[in-house]
Amino acid sequence: QVQLVESGGGSVQAGDSLTLSCLVSGTEFSLIGMGWYRQIPGKQRELVARVVSGGIRDYAWFAKGRFTISGDTGKQTMYLQMNSLQPDDTAVYYCNAVRLRNDYWGQGTQVTVSS
Repeated sequence: QVQLVESGGGSVQAGDSLTLSCLVSGTEFSLIGMGWYRQIPGKQRELVARVVSGGIRDYAWFAKGRFTISGDTGKQTMYLQMNSLQPDDTAVYYCNAVRLRNDYWGQGTQVTVSS
């Protein structure tokens, strides 16, 4: 069974950086499509970044130039490096893995950015 465990969230000041990690188990890391989503209270979950076919990285408009998605096959871990964080980035962040058309989600990690 595919399982995703996130870590790295926390409370930071505007302008700070954070790196979120997501450890993937139950499948070969190289066989999954990976992505990060977030959910702001009262809003729908939205895409932050993902790696699509051919290894192309797809970023939401608010993430371009500030966030970077990456993965380490040897560590079975995906990352989301977030720079220049702003209060509007406050949300619960979820990692996502797609395997054989099935979606798997992490438990979510809270990121709080204060001004």
